[in-house]
Amino acid sequence: MSQLPLVILASRNAKKAAEIQTQLADTGIQIRCMAEFPNAPEVVEDGDSFAANAAKKASQTAKALGHWAIGEDSGICVDALDGAPGIYSARFSGEDATDEKNNALLQEKLSNVPDKKRGAHYVCHVALADPSGEIRATAERTCNGRIIRNARGENGFGYDPYFLIPEYDRTFGELPGVVKKSISHRARAFQQFLPQLVAILKSAGAAGE
Repeated sequence: MSQLPLVILASRNAKKAAEIQTQLADTGIQIRCMAEFPNAPEVVEDGDSFAANAAKKASQTAKALGHWAIGEDSGICVDALDGAPGIYSARFSGEDATDEKNNALLQEKLSNVPDKKRGAHYVCHVALADPSGEIRATAERTCNGRIIRNARGENGFGYDPYFLIPEYDRTFGELPGVVKKSISHRARAFQQFLPQLVAILKSAGAAGE
């Protein structure tokens, strides 16, 4: 049986990388993170959509390192803010953004919005690039919820402690990892993405790519 090609995860976000590696754990795919390649270029996320940013990260990383690469872009879209922060989720509060600053700004902007109008959804877009930088597979999924006023739970990252899943009456910060692995935007995107990924890499391995 041909060995599957090495795949680089084009993210320097350690917590996000850990979540993605969990999604890929049972595939047998060799995954390495950007943190292991200190000379890899920093990709500027200047696309106008989650899809554009994910594709750019995958393509530029693949070409720079000469390996297959997975690019992922995700964020939260709040109905009352016309879909903001969206693709700017990670840097919502500016260049020196942190999770705490981003959540504080989000709460400030929603301070006069009643609970029933605080609907929101997370988005995750995933893209696979071959070593030449060509995008070979994509997937995008969402997860619906609501922004609450006070943080709940210590799990997750980003806006997770404020993102309530109504069916569970729990935030992403409260849900056990095994549940989030099944229902989150990232989990759903990878459920759609993994069959494509495995099939493409098996074909590439057999062809010696």
